[in-house]
Amino acid sequence: MSAQRRTALVSVGVASGLVILKLVVGLSANSLGLVSEAVHSGTDLVAALLTFLALGVAGRPADVTHQYGHGKAEHLAALAEATFLAVVSVLIAFRAIERLSASTKPTVHVTWYVLATVGVVIVADAGRAYLSWRVARQTGSAALASNALHFGSDLAGSIAVLTGLLLARASHPGGDALAALFVAVLVLAAAARLIRVNVDVLMDRAPASAEAAARAAIAALGPLVELRRLRMRQAGGRQFADVVIAVAPSAAVGQGHAAADAVEQAVEHALPGSDVVVHVEPGSVPDLRERVHAAAAAVPGMREIHNVSLVEVHGRNELSLHVKLPGGMTLAEAHDAAERLEAAIRAAIPSVDAVQTHLEPIGELSEGVEVAGEGAVVERIVLEATGSPPRELRFLRTGAGVVVYLTLVLDPTTSLDQAHTCASEIEARIRAEAPEIGDVVVHTEPAAKPQA
Repeated sequence: MSAQRRTALVSVGVASGLVILKLVVGLSANSLGLVSEAVHSGTDLVAALLTFLALGVAGRPADVTHQYGHGKAEHLAALAEATFLAVVSVLIAFRAIERLSASTKPTVHVTWYVLATVGVVIVADAGRAYLSWRVARQTGSAALASNALHFGSDLAGSIAVLTGLLLARASHPGGDALAALFVAVLVLAAAARLIRVNVDVLMDRAPASAEAAARAAIAALGPLVELRRLRMRQAGGRQFADVVIAVAPSAAVGQGHAAADAVEQAVEHALPGSDVVVHVEPGSVPDLRERVHAAAAAVPGMREIHNVSLVEVHGRNELSLHVKLPGGMTLAEAHDAAERLEAAIRAAIPSVDAVQTHLEPIGELSEGVEVAGEGAVVERIVLEATGSPPRELRFLRTGAGVVVYLTLVLDPTTSLDQAHTCASEIEARIRAEAPEIGDVVVHTEPAAKPQA
């Protein structure tokens, strides 16, 4: 027998004893407060029985007809208990008001054994509330948590009954009826809360805190996993998550499966014991350049493409791009490669009507030797353009001539367009003032922020 069912069984035995004890003593003392507590304990007896039976059902594994398990049986039991509590609390309140409004108050016989009985009840209520609360925290059982709440309200009611009996013994007979009315209000408040909580679960209301934890866990996986939908519900203290994610369209099946596993592990770590189902979909369609590069990657022998642009000419979409191929290829071989690329692009992007390719030789690996160059000229040009000298300046002699490598330091707030324009102007001025230079490679970096 599970710890949950053992706890529920103990509650059944204790509740039975308390009902008999309170009812017998309450009737003999003519105490409406003690009788109302007996009825209150009677509802706990019903609750404990329902919980014991429900836990036996809820503990069953999922089957063909109950594919999510039987966890909601606990919430059905708690809802039935709450409804019963509400009805009884109304009856108790009606009887208490009737006694308070009567011209002649009934006599309450407060003897030592009546007070001793209430003391025993208070100890028992405190023990039951603590035991149910502790096991509910360990197991996450909704039924045991509701029992702990009810036993706690029993404890408060028993203390109120003890107060009412002491008032009655001090010649204030209305104290007992007031205690009974207090118990009725207490029971009604507990019943209302139980009904709300368990109806939320039975109606599959999304648990806000659990959903927030799941979203945060998925977001922590990074931009490679796009969360498209998250649906959650709970039953029997367990969270169920239905997750739809998107991965890159170019991702392989194995990559999509790995992303789904990562999501499952992240949610289960955030919500231990949860049941997570992940559905993987392809992500958003990439932009034009990404689609062109993806098509080029599928063409054998294709080395590099750049300067991709799309223009509309008389209602037709024409794509142009530069293609770099090995310089040793013949023109016929390069033309065949370009035609294969054009066909691949048209197949991958049906909206493109025509593709124009510009063929360029790709630079072959050549040996470079560092040499002294027109350093003073370059430094002057950079200083005039940016207000500061280049961070790095080198001259290399290669098979294509002298190549200048320089690094510019610009303001961190400079836009990328402005940085590119500045680099282009410096490159043009260097070529104009030092014609012997074959190529200029300009790298831009942001200036370091001053230390606070």
